[in-house]
Amino acid sequence: MRVIAGTARSMPLKTPTGDGTRPTVDRIKETLFNVIQTEVPGAVFADFFSGSGAIGIEALSRGASRAYFIEKAKEPLACIEENLRFTKLYDRAVVLKQDAFAAAASIAEKHLDVIFIDPPYGKGYEERLLSLLRERPCVDAETLFIVEETREKDFSYLPALGYVMEKQKKYKTNQHVFLRLADRNRGKNEKSNLPRELRSRNLRTSGHHRARKRNL
Repeated sequence: MRVIAGTARSMPLKTPTGDGTRPTVDRIKETLFNVIQTEVPGAVFADFFSGSGAIGIEALSRGASRAYFIEKAKEPLACIEENLRFTKLYDRAVVLKQDAFAAAASIAEKHLDVIFIDPPYGKGYEERLLSLLRERPCVDAETLFIVEETREKDFSYLPALGYVMEKQKKYKTNQHVFLRLADRNRGKNEKSNLPRELRSRNLRTSGHHRARKRNL
């Protein structure tokens, strides 16, 4: 596994042994970041169930201002720290050595721009985490949520939690869904693209994002 693009491009990444984690393969990672490419520069990124840290590291390499790595298992944590040091991205990383649900309640960040959730498949952890995160003050209608799950996973529960699916990418055995809180879709941003489907930063009205856009 390697970093696809950015300042750490082509650098190899260490992955945990065994089947306790499930690293996102390079081909799928590249597709994911092609979809969110305009969301990442300057963003505060959170990588839940981080495993090797490959997704958060890719975000940092592509210009995220800071990334949170949430992982509780000992060997993956060691991989995350080693990978961050090897890629020289440690100074913009926050490694939280705790359960994802506890971290959701404790992240002391003014605003999270992108949240990636890649839990063990088929356990419903993503639904529980989305329910917790939507209540946090660091999350709002501008936050982009990305969930990785099995290809067959049914996300029909999302409206009941207050989320709207903006895009869905299915692969051979798994999928990524791209979500925002439902308020995001009221009125002004109906004709959005990212590259066509997700909303551009230029259309955002939050003061936080206007300030960040000027600094890109």
